[in-house]
Amino acid sequence: MNLPSNDDENLWISWDDYHSLIARLSLNVHESGWQFDKILCLARGGLRVGDQMSRIFDVPLAILATSSYREAAGTQQGELDIAQYITMTRGELSGKILLVDDLVDSGVTLERVGRHLKERYPAVTEVRSAVLWYKACSKVKPDYHVTFLPTNPWIHQPFEEYDTLRPHNLAAWLKRGKRAADGGPQA
Repeated sequence: MNLPSNDDENLWISWDDYHSLIARLSLNVHESGWQFDKILCLARGGLRVGDQMSRIFDVPLAILATSSYREAAGTQQGELDIAQYITMTRGELSGKILLVDDLVDSGVTLERVGRHLKERYPAVTEVRSAVLWYKACSKVKPDYHVTFLPTNPWIHQPFEEYDTLRPHNLAAWLKRGKRAADGGPQA
């Protein structure tokens, strides 16, 4: 798949690049020597990152839904919403937590979730944050990141195509994908 060229305003990420970034972030955390008990990922952006990292580190995964990019088809930040509950399958949220998201943009989400955890989860003893991309415009610096973005570009992630895909378009989308995979013309 050919992606448009990256520039100061746009960063285009392929699936291969995306998975490589997650592996590099995991290595950064591992090489720091910090041991943690659980990963808490912020949904939606941190879901894939958190899932892969929980598998790599073999620790429980907890999920906290947050949302701020709902305006203008997900391209404009609005008011931050934080879910009332954290979902996890084993035990309670406690101990040392690695808070994972895909990126830190303004820093509002990381800052507010950090306060949320301190206020509602007294059994949490330490929280560190890990993201793939850290934008210069953020007022919060993550503990771990892979790429610092001094020009604050819009990041075009590989799963964005699902933002406009609807059930009634699936048959045509699958057919187009198969034709492209077979070397045939795309629809």
